[in-house]
Amino acid sequence: MAIGLDVPMPPEPDESEAYDYEKCPFYGSLSVRGQTLEGKVVSTDMAKTVIVEREYDVFVPKYDRYMKRRSRIPAHVPGVLDHVAVGDEVKIAETRPLSKTKSHVVVEIIGGDE
Repeated sequence: MAIGLDVPMPPEPDESEAYDYEKCPFYGSLSVRGQTLEGKVVSTDMAKTVIVEREYDVFVPKYDRYMKRRSRIPAHVPGVLDHVAVGDEVKIAETRPLSKTKSHVVVEIIGGDE
């Protein structure tokens, strides 16, 4: 619980001199604040970035029913969690903007592809 969330602490990085501590919430100076979301990893094509897709329901008053929506959120993967694969359920936390599109960081791998 070193980052203020109830997530397990990953092991320390092996190469400490080549590790990017600036963008790591566990061993670096990146603070997490705001929302924490859960979703499924749908893409790992970019370096140190995954696309997390979450599905949620929205109520439509006209039809008195719920409609499914989904959003795709780019999230940074710290070096200690670089074994994230497509299909994994992950928990992401909001942080300061890390690039033009990334404002979230992966903080926990909940489960694999079932």
